[in-house]
Amino acid sequence: MASFDDAIAGRSPRRVLFLHGQGGIGKTTLLLELRARAAGRRVVLIDGRDVDPSPEGLRAALRPTSWPLTGGVLLIDGYEQLVAIDAWVRDDLVLGLSADAVVVLAGRDPPAAPWRTDPGWRHLVAVHRLDPFDAAESGELLAHAGVAPSDRSHLITLGRGHPLTVALLADLTASGEVPATLADAPDLVSALLESFLRDVPSELHRIGLAACAIAWLTTEELLARLVGADAAPAVWQWLARRPFITAGPRGLSAHDLARDVLDAEFERREPERYRSYRRIIHAHAVAALRATTGLDRQRHAQQMFFLLGNSPLAEVVARLRARGSATVAPARPDEHEPVCAVIERFEGPANAELARAWIGEQPEQLSVVRAGDNLTGFAYHVLCPGRSELEDRDPVVRAVLDHIAREGPLRPGELVGITRYAAGTRAHQHDPYALLAASVCTLIEMLARPLAWSVFVGIDPLTFAFSEYMAFTRLVGIDHGGVRHVAYGIDWRRISVDVYLDLVRDRAHSGETGPPPAALLRRPPMDRTRFAAAVKAALQTVCRPDRLATNPLIDSALAATPAGPSVDRLRTTIGDAVTDLGNRPRGDQLRAVLDRTYLRPAPSQEAAAQILDLPLSTYRRHLARALDELTDILWMTEIEPHRRDASPLDGH
Repeated sequence: MASFDDAIAGRSPRRVLFLHGQGGIGKTTLLLELRARAAGRRVVLIDGRDVDPSPEGLRAALRPTSWPLTGGVLLIDGYEQLVAIDAWVRDDLVLGLSADAVVVLAGRDPPAAPWRTDPGWRHLVAVHRLDPFDAAESGELLAHAGVAPSDRSHLITLGRGHPLTVALLADLTASGEVPATLADAPDLVSALLESFLRDVPSELHRIGLAACAIAWLTTEELLARLVGADAAPAVWQWLARRPFITAGPRGLSAHDLARDVLDAEFERREPERYRSYRRIIHAHAVAALRATTGLDRQRHAQQMFFLLGNSPLAEVVARLRARGSATVAPARPDEHEPVCAVIERFEGPANAELARAWIGEQPEQLSVVRAGDNLTGFAYHVLCPGRSELEDRDPVVRAVLDHIAREGPLRPGELVGITRYAAGTRAHQHDPYALLAASVCTLIEMLARPLAWSVFVGIDPLTFAFSEYMAFTRLVGIDHGGVRHVAYGIDWRRISVDVYLDLVRDRAHSGETGPPPAALLRRPPMDRTRFAAAVKAALQTVCRPDRLATNPLIDSALAATPAGPSVDRLRTTIGDAVTDLGNRPRGDQLRAVLDRTYLRPAPSQEAAAQILDLPLSTYRRHLARALDELTDILWMTEIEPHRRDASPLDGH
């Protein structure tokens, strides 16, 4: 308005003012205010949506206004509708006006380059982008609308600083209805959708909008999974031009309000289809996380974290989005002491002393969140058991390991990953950055370094809700340094990571919480003695799939597939192990004994010995040795996914 007043009064050389911003941001309201401030000048207001986008069409719209306009003001709303004649407007229409005329063009898109870069126009044009309100401005609007102070905070959160939304919410509240979510106000959502979805070119473009509503970052590669490789570039370019979508160096992200509105509408109109998009986006993030190394892993893990929208973390996710981008990355040495200082401030010197000791021993296990160059949060993972005396000195870690020893004992080489510390620099574990760091690091550990157990140690009710939502089970509570620590954990030997990720993905829709359903859990892992007995029993029924399906090995790594336990997989694993045994030095005889005893069994051991041309006593000695060596091979297959020599985390 100051810029307009200066132009009208001749205090500024700017004669063309360009307003741009997303639908509902207030462009039309501002134009009406400018019309009222025109100080006696003759004003013409044109809506681009009512004009044929051609020079003849715009001339026809202006003709009833005693055109040409001398010394007056031309206001054009909806200028994005006239993009086809932008060059004509610039080079013919505006240049044909008198020198003291003022033109205001308001549209969703920023002005084309010549308005901003041409040496002549650059001195005559002022560009103004209309941004969303901050919380104070939203509150002021609600106060002017008569909304009770007790309702304003909630409506500010729902409105996301979008003026039209805040105004509609105020109007709705005046009727006595305060919606809990935007989905509870379908008429309001419909009004906003008309603004966001106007002129969507095709169904593929609608799918692109759905991707932006679901994903933290939408890449062209992700779009290709949803709309096809041929259509993805065009859909990407169209999305990038939407005023409520920001194109960053790593992908597209929607404004929070647009995301909320689109999410509510797609969920209401096409729930099953929308969930299928969620599954595709989730699967894309999981596959990308598994396939990448270094800092790219953090990016894909953050994508998975931000899919947890409909959960106890919904508000946390919203707050993180509102704060802008943040990066989870390995800590630098100069960040170690600031991390320990945060722990000391919130948990006291005893816990900070342990943190300094742990970080000194395993510095590579500390990850931090940075917003710009500022440390905003961190998470520290302990890998146990190791050779560290800290496992006994730290009462929290000791209590966790003792509980696991009782309830789900570790087998040789298996590891436990414990998120021992997680915090944000402002609000400790109630800080969104604490959960972002903990979640991202846990997902990376889970997918990149197979563990027997994952454990999260929390001291704040928000972390308890987070752990229960993530299907971790409460293990033990421990007091140390005047702080109550509660450990939650999950035994990966009882649920596959793929099944678990599907469970968490579905919870993002259902909002369920608590331990995994019993139907998804495998039997508790076997020790070496029980495993050997199960192998012998499996060999006796390997030719009877119906009986083999009841063997305890069906819940072991020997039978695991991405789709769940498989009898065929178990039979193949056993057969491959027998072949492996035969390829070892002097293993031919042992393989032959197993083959004629179990895989292609003779009627009796006596008959098997006769077929193999062995004395019965020699045959039985070979059979006992073959069983022992086959069990060793299968045992290594069983425990290998959780052994400490699994590939380390690159750059972590």
